[in-house]
Amino acid sequence: MVSAPSQGSSVRLTGWLILIVAAAAIASQMRWDWIMDYYPLLWRGLVTTIILVIVTSVLGLLLAIPIGLVQVVGPFWLAWPAKAFCTVIRGTPLLLQLWLLYYGLGSLFPQFPWIRQSELWPILRQAWPYAVLGLTMSYAAYEGEVLRGAFAGVGKDQLDAGRSFGMSERQIFRRIWLPQAVRRAMPTLAGETILQLKATPLVATITVLDVYSAAAQVRQSTYLTYEPLLLISAIYIIISLGILKIFSRFSSSKQVRLAG
Repeated sequence: MVSAPSQGSSVRLTGWLILIVAAAAIASQMRWDWIMDYYPLLWRGLVTTIILVIVTSVLGLLLAIPIGLVQVVGPFWLAWPAKAFCTVIRGTPLLLQLWLLYYGLGSLFPQFPWIRQSELWPILRQAWPYAVLGLTMSYAAYEGEVLRGAFAGVGKDQLDAGRSFGMSERQIFRRIWLPQAVRRAMPTLAGETILQLKATPLVATITVLDVYSAAAQVRQSTYLTYEPLLLISAIYIIISLGILKIFSRFSSSKQVRLAG
């Protein structure tokens, strides 16, 4: 007699097979001959998207650690600005933040001759620095709140045990507090990184060529509506699965090791 869990697995597998066959049948009726013509454009957009996710997630996490920490143990004059930063960034749309940075801050720089004559001007006149800054601040604000809760959730007895072994406060933070907090926050970090991926299409509004804007250019040139959108949907799903796989490996490890 087949058990209930086995029956459920069989039903799910059958459902997935039907879905895959149906998707393949529909896709076979669509036009895909344009891919080779626009492959370089799509590849550039894909590389830009992946770089944006990696760079802004890493930089955002590095900022989120002190932002979360000072809200738990920091003095008022550090904890209050950190809390205000998280509240403002999380309370306003990312699209608005990108526009304020690019069309607001970016339009102020040309008014200062010393900036236009500096070595930074070739960088500041481009759109990608504002995209990186906007996505980094967004990730830092959300993860700062996540890590605040993770830091607060580490048991005081573990920290006291480290002190009883003669560890300095820096050693306690590096060997006990931070690893424990990161392990607690790992599932949420994975979800927020996927949300970061899904936020990258917004950079197209400030002229950054990501995979979404590349697909939009294909649509405008070929007048195809569904094929480019279905292609980038598959790309986003594959990248999301890769992110989940990476975080799953970290979460399943017995110990989170941090350099230093």
